[in-house]
Amino acid sequence: MATNENVQQVLDWAVAEVGIPGIVAEVKDGDRTWFGTAGVADIQTARRREPGEQFTTGSAAKAFTAAAMLTLEAEGRLSLTDTVEQWLPGVVRGNGNDGRQITIGQLLTHTSGLGITGLSVEIARKYHTRPGFAAHRYDVWTVEELLKLQMAIPPLYAPGTAFAYSNGGYHLAGAIIEKATGHSYEEEVDRTVVQPLGLTGTYARPFDEQRFRGPHARIYTRQFIKDGIDPASLTPDNYESLMEGPDSDPVDVTDRTIWGWAAGGVVSTTSDMLRFTNAMITGSLLPPAQHRTMWNTGPTRDWMPNTRYGTGVSQWALADGRTLHIVAGVELGTATFAMGTPDARRLVSVNINCDWNWYPVCSQVAEAAFGSPFLPPQ
Repeated sequence: MATNENVQQVLDWAVAEVGIPGIVAEVKDGDRTWFGTAGVADIQTARRREPGEQFTTGSAAKAFTAAAMLTLEAEGRLSLTDTVEQWLPGVVRGNGNDGRQITIGQLLTHTSGLGITGLSVEIARKYHTRPGFAAHRYDVWTVEELLKLQMAIPPLYAPGTAFAYSNGGYHLAGAIIEKATGHSYEEEVDRTVVQPLGLTGTYARPFDEQRFRGPHARIYTRQFIKDGIDPASLTPDNYESLMEGPDSDPVDVTDRTIWGWAAGGVVSTTSDMLRFTNAMITGSLLPPAQHRTMWNTGPTRDWMPNTRYGTGVSQWALADGRTLHIVAGVELGTATFAMGTPDARRLVSVNINCDWNWYPVCSQVAEAAFGSPFLPPQ
């Protein structure tokens, strides 16, 4: 098919011209599937990327967390209108944070007003400096530490008034899932999502695991602050200018612990991401009411351009005016993108084993597979 040939051309271009170490894509068009690959899974050995490789999905995990929470609502265990305080008494307090005013639904839609922890000094020092990463790559986080990290910063907005992308909101959601069920977050993702959909290469990764359970590519990052820069000086406006440039040596970050948890700790494969995204778009996993909730999207702010966010999922505008349904995430060393038409007739799942230049690559994949790139930023 011409579509698949076009996608393959983009994969080859991503490696040859954009500097991606390796990339895989899987296309579902009706009942037919196609798999393409380019580049290497390991810079040292030149081993090629292959089907079935596991990768950390980054913020695509939020869709798994949202699906688990919506399932609990359908089971009558909780309501998205419940406040955080009802489930986690006294946890969301201090620095202007107030769990009595925040609902579960607001956590899942990033409208809780909670501050953004991505540029916290602790995270920047531990994971975005070369010495810090070397010292802390095997640190084992706890839920309590993640919530403390969030409570250390003030909210950006009053709950329900604006969008602010908050990993801490999803950490709170994971804690609520555990409180409501008496099971671990990992067990509930398995019960509510992985098992019903038959996802054979997918699991929520516990805090203490240092390696993938199955075959995988090596993953690489250059997301380090320049030498001599104080992590406390980082802001959303100067962040990119203070990072190392494209000529810096990438670091293999494959073996390490993952602190993303309910905001970014799910491991999957391209095939499983196709199946999961298909279920999210078509509503084959969730009851109708919860499916409508998932795709009740609102405008985003200071996030990705030309997007709307629902409950763990998003919609991205194409340059030709159409919209794609998206489940995506970027995590240290890797980027994962699953996108589909609103009827899920055509779906594409992409993984890159680095965390640079992913946006232009995914936009070009969108153009190859769907006939239009993403609507460019204004």
